[in-house]
Amino acid sequence: MNKIKISAVSYTNTKPFIYGIEHSALLDQIDLSLDIPTDCAAKLIDGQVDIGLIPVAAIPDVPNAHIVADYCIGSVGAVNSVFIFSKVPVAEIGTVKLDLHSRTSNHLAKVLLKFHFKQQVSYTTDQAAETDAIVLIGDRTFGRKEEFAYAYDMGQEWMNFTGLPFMYAAWVANKPIPQAFINDFNEALAFGLSKRKALLQELPEQANFDLEDYLLHKLDFELTAKKREALELFLMYITKL
Repeated sequence: MNKIKISAVSYTNTKPFIYGIEHSALLDQIDLSLDIPTDCAAKLIDGQVDIGLIPVAAIPDVPNAHIVADYCIGSVGAVNSVFIFSKVPVAEIGTVKLDLHSRTSNHLAKVLLKFHFKQQVSYTTDQAAETDAIVLIGDRTFGRKEEFAYAYDMGQEWMNFTGLPFMYAAWVANKPIPQAFINDFNEALAFGLSKRKALLQELPEQANFDLEDYLLHKLDFELTAKKREALELFLMYITKL
């Protein structure tokens, strides 16, 4: 059988998944690459890989997209790694610098600012631009809340807005995947999640950031019906931006 090509995100929030995959028999069946979220999506859209852990905003752009795992990157409320960092209160934000690493977080910021906070905002991807606020995600946010006058956790703000959890990234395929492989894949992901405390011992400490709280409590990895509901609602809001 040809190996199944998989692209996964290389952030701390995916370490449990990678740990599970690397400690399973799946390694003999796959080619695994670690990428930033936007590259995961691009590879899946272009057919360079068969399965990707991709930002959910990219799902409509994936040919024959279907979610293939029982697990995701999500949160029920605050996630502590997906932020709008701002110099001014949200009611005064007029300009926002977007994060080049993730389409989902940029869209989530736009949805929240327009429909939740009712702000008219202009956006830029120019990383040298001076703006009122910035979107920042992943490991680059660790320990940085104190650098900004205001930090809006988008997982919490989405919960405030909708009453729902949020799914940031899902395991998505662009072609039929054998059920036997999906079963083994889910088993590997579940194993990795069960080893989070052991994994914490292997991760470098982060200044001013509680990695244990992040991996064990802030992130919520189960792909629940409520997260699917949130995904549909989020994708609907994107069409209205």
